[in-house]
Amino acid sequence: MKFWGTSEGKRGRLSDHRLFGDCCPPASLSFFQTPRRIPYDEAVGQEFRPAKVGDSFGPTWETCWFKVELSIPQAWAGQEVHFVWESDGEGMVWRDGQPVQGLTKEGEKTSYILTSSLKESEPHSLTLYVELACNGLFGAGKGSMIAPPDPDRRFTLSKAELVIFNRDVYELLVDLEILLDMAQLLGEENQRSFQALYTANQMVNMCDVTDPSTFPAARDLAAAIFSQRNGKSQHTIHAVGHCHIDSAWLWPYEETIRKCARSWVTVVRLMERNPELTFACSQPRLISIQEFVAKEQFIPVGGTWVEMDGNLPSGESMVRQFLQGQLFFQEQFGRICSEFWLPDTFGYSAQLPQLMRGCGIRRFLTQKLSWNLVNTFPHHTFFWEGIDGSRVLTHFPPGDSYGMHGRVEEILKTVKNNKDKGCVNHSALLFGFGDGGGGPTQKMLDRMKRMSDTDGLPRVQISTPDRLFSVLEKESSQLCTWVGELFLELHNGTYTTQAQIKKGNRECERILHDVEVLSTLAVARGSAFQYPASQLQRLWRLLLLNQFHDVLPGSCIQLVVEDALQYYTGEQGLWLGGGAAEVSVLDCQALWVDPVKASLVTVPSMGYAIVREPLLPPQPVAVRKQVSTTAVVLRSVCPASKSVPDGCYANQFALFDDVPLYWDAWDVMDYHLETRKPVTMLLKPLEITLAGGLRGSASFSLQIGKSSTLTQEIILDATCPYLRFLTQVEWKEAHKFLKVEFPVQVRSTNATYEIQFGHLQRPTHWNTSWDWARFEVWAHKWLDLSEHGFGVALLNDCKYGASAHGNILSLSLLRAPKSPDATADIAHHQFTYAVMPHLGSFQDAGVIQCAYNMNFPLHAVPASSAQCPAWSAFSVSSPAVVLETVKQASPRGRTVVVRLYEAHGSTVVAWLQTSLPVKEAMLCDLLERPAAQGSLPLEQRGMRLSFTPFRVLSILLLPPA
Repeated sequence: MKFWGTSEGKRGRLSDHRLFGDCCPPASLSFFQTPRRIPYDEAVGQEFRPAKVGDSFGPTWETCWFKVELSIPQAWAGQEVHFVWESDGEGMVWRDGQPVQGLTKEGEKTSYILTSSLKESEPHSLTLYVELACNGLFGAGKGSMIAPPDPDRRFTLSKAELVIFNRDVYELLVDLEILLDMAQLLGEENQRSFQALYTANQMVNMCDVTDPSTFPAARDLAAAIFSQRNGKSQHTIHAVGHCHIDSAWLWPYEETIRKCARSWVTVVRLMERNPELTFACSQPRLISIQEFVAKEQFIPVGGTWVEMDGNLPSGESMVRQFLQGQLFFQEQFGRICSEFWLPDTFGYSAQLPQLMRGCGIRRFLTQKLSWNLVNTFPHHTFFWEGIDGSRVLTHFPPGDSYGMHGRVEEILKTVKNNKDKGCVNHSALLFGFGDGGGGPTQKMLDRMKRMSDTDGLPRVQISTPDRLFSVLEKESSQLCTWVGELFLELHNGTYTTQAQIKKGNRECERILHDVEVLSTLAVARGSAFQYPASQLQRLWRLLLLNQFHDVLPGSCIQLVVEDALQYYTGEQGLWLGGGAAEVSVLDCQALWVDPVKASLVTVPSMGYAIVREPLLPPQPVAVRKQVSTTAVVLRSVCPASKSVPDGCYANQFALFDDVPLYWDAWDVMDYHLETRKPVTMLLKPLEITLAGGLRGSASFSLQIGKSSTLTQEIILDATCPYLRFLTQVEWKEAHKFLKVEFPVQVRSTNATYEIQFGHLQRPTHWNTSWDWARFEVWAHKWLDLSEHGFGVALLNDCKYGASAHGNILSLSLLRAPKSPDATADIAHHQFTYAVMPHLGSFQDAGVIQCAYNMNFPLHAVPASSAQCPAWSAFSVSSPAVVLETVKQASPRGRTVVVRLYEAHGSTVVAWLQTSLPVKEAMLCDLLERPAAQGSLPLEQRGMRLSFTPFRVLSILLLPPA
C-alpha cells in the first residue's frame, strides 16, 4: 500500500503542474449574442463588443459568438500549442470559415490543437470564432439533469487562453493510469496486478518532475508491461467509436443539428490524427460526411431514419423507418446497412426480426435491456426470434453501455459480465460520449492502444460492426435463441406520457395511409392526377422523426413537445384532423379502401364508401345510474352469462399516485398499484342524450382528483358489436395516473395484445418475477381476454398503455409527470375507447376488423353516379389476412405496392383480387426489391398468396406499358 500511495501522489503532481506549460491570454476577446441559431457568414458580420474570462452569458437557448484574436509568443517555437476554452455551454471553434473542433467541458473536450510543433513558417497571429450554445451537453435542467430546463440559466466562460501542451507528460500519465487501474482491478490473486503496481512505483521513483529527460526511461518500463502478449484463448473486444445523439430530448430539434456538427467535426479531426479510428454513426437524418465513409472509418449503421421507439410506431411506420433509412444509405453511400443499430429505446417489438429480415438486415445491436429493473436478461449474444419465426443474430455490448471511455474497469467488465463467453469469444465496446453528443476523445484511444494485447487484459482492437458480427456468425452454432418480445422492465410510463403526441402519431399514421391509398387508386384509374411522391416522402419523414425514442414516448422537454405538435398540425405538417381528400381529390372522384376487407363500391350521389362483411348484432346493454358514480354493465350475446361479474362495474375510472424513483416521465413503478382510488365524485348525472333510431347514447361528468374533470358520452350504434366511450378530460393533475378498468366474467391465464402486424399473449398472473415485471405493458388498437367460447376486447383510438391482471382489463389514459416537462399532459384531451364482448375467439368474432374500423372511420366524398361507376379496387378471400397498405413504389413510376399480413396466427392461403390494370405481379421485400422467383401468376381468382402465422407479404403490381 505504500507503493500505491506514492504512485498516486506523484501522478497527481505530474498532472497538476506539468501537463500544461506556459500560457497567455488572447490578444482580444469580443462577442455578440443572438436568440437565433445563425450561420457563420451571418455571424461574423455582426458587431462584437468586449468580453472577458469570468463573464456569464445567457439565458438558456441563446447563442453567443466570440471573436478570439490570438498571438502565439515567438519563444514557443517547436512546442505543441493548444487553444484552451472552458465553459459550461457547448462550443464550436471556427477557423478560416470552417468548423474545426467541438468544445464541451462535460465531454472532456476543452482544447483545440493549433499546432503539434510550432514552426516559424506557421502563422503566429490568427483569429478564431467560437460559437457557444447556452446549454450544456444534457440541456439546462434546473437542479438535476432531467429537471425542466431553467429558462434563466447563465453560462460562464471560465477559461480562454493559449497554452503549451507537454505531450510527454500526457503520455506518461496515461501509462500510469492504465498500470494503476490494473493493479487495483485485477485483484491480489492475479500476479499481473502486482507487476503493474511495482512497475508504476518504479516509474514514479525514476521520474523527476522537474526534469523531463527522466520521462523516456519511465515510459520504457510501462511499454515493457504493455508489450507482454496474451495467449490465443484471450477474449477479444471490438472497440467502435460511437456518439449516440438523441434527435431531441433535453434540447430541441434545432440544437441537435449543432450537436451533430460539433461531434462530427471532432471525430474527423481525431481520424486525421488516428487513421485506425472507426466510428459508427446511425440515423441518416444526422449524417452528412462521405469522405471518411469511403475510407471505412466513418461507418453508417442503423438502417432506420431515426433511432425510433421500439414499441409504439405501427407496423407500417416501422417499415417506413427502414425504407427511408436504407434508401438514404443506398443513395448517399452506395450500400444499405446490414446491422440494425438501436442502442437506446424502451423495449423491442416481437415483430422487429421479420421487419429487419425484410429490409436486408440479419444483425441487431442494442443494450437497453441491461436497464431491466427486476430480472437480468440472460444473454449478450443470441438469436432473437420474432412472432413469425424470423431470426436475427443479436448482440448486447456486455459493458451495458454505449458510452464507454476505454478504461480498464470497462474492459474487464465487458468480459466478466458477458453471459455467453462460453459460446463466443468476441464482444463489442462502444466508446465515446453520447446522448448529448461529443463522441470519442484522444485519451480514450490512447488508453485502448496500450491494452491492444496486454497479458492479463482482454485483447482490445479498434474494429467495425461488420468485423464483430462476422466473427460472431462463425461462432454462433452454440448460441441460444430468445423467442418473442424483448420487454424492458422499466420506462413503462412512456406508453402513456404526452398523450397529445401519441394521438397525433396515431392520427397521422392513419392520414398518410389514406392519402397513399387515394392517390394510388386515382393514378391507377388513368386520371391526370400526379402521385404526390415528394410531398409524401417529406411528410413521412416528419412523422418518422417524431417517432424518435424520446419524442413519441414523451420523455422530452416542453420545447420538443411544441415542435412535435407543430409537425403534426402546422401548415407544413401532417394535417392532424384534416382529410386525405385534401390531397388526393380528382374531380371529386376520391377513392377509399377498407384496410381489412378492402371492398370498395359507389354510393350514388355521395361518393365512395366501404361495404364490409355483415357484423354481429348489437349487444344488449343495461345502463345503471349509481349514487356516487356512473358505470356500465355489459350483457353478452350469450343469454346465460354476463360480461361483468356481479358487484362489479365496467368503465370504472381509477386514480393512482404516480411518483417514480427518478425517471419521472419514463417510469411507472409497481407500488403505484397500492394507491388505487376509484373515481366517485359525480358532477353531472347520467342522462340519455340519444334514444331510438340507429344510435343511442348517454352522457355524464365526473370530478377527477382535485382539479380535473371528465365528460363522457357512451354510444351504441346499430349493427355495431362494440360500445364506444367518447371521452373528454380537462387534466390538471400532478403525479397522478388515470386508468379505466373493465372487470370481466372471463377466466384465462393469458391476455392477447395487438402489436405491429400481429399479436402476442402475456400472462394475467404474477407467478414469476418475469410475469410480475409486466404489470404495465403496451398494445396498439386492441387487447382481449378470452376463454373458450367467449371473451371481451378493449379497443382504443390513440392509447398504448394497458394491463390485464386476473380478470380486469385496464387501459391507461393519462399521466402527469413533472420532469423533464413540467407541463406534460396538462391540457384538454379527447379520445375514444370501446368494449366488445364476443362469442367464440377474438379472431372469429372480428375484433381485429372492428379495431381497424374504429381507427379508420368511413369517409364519404360527394360525387355523381355518372362520374363514379361502381368499382371494387381490392378484395381478399380470407378474413385472416389484412390488406394493410396500398402505395406507389418509391423509385418505380406507376408500379403499385400492396402489403398484407396474416393477423390470426394461422397458416392460410388467400386470394387477392384487384380491379387495377396489372400486367405483372411479383413478391418483393420491404425495400420493394423483387424477390427471387417471386413472380405471381394472374389467375381468374386473383393472386394466390400463402401465409404462415403473422407473415408480412409485399407485392409489386406492374401496370401495362
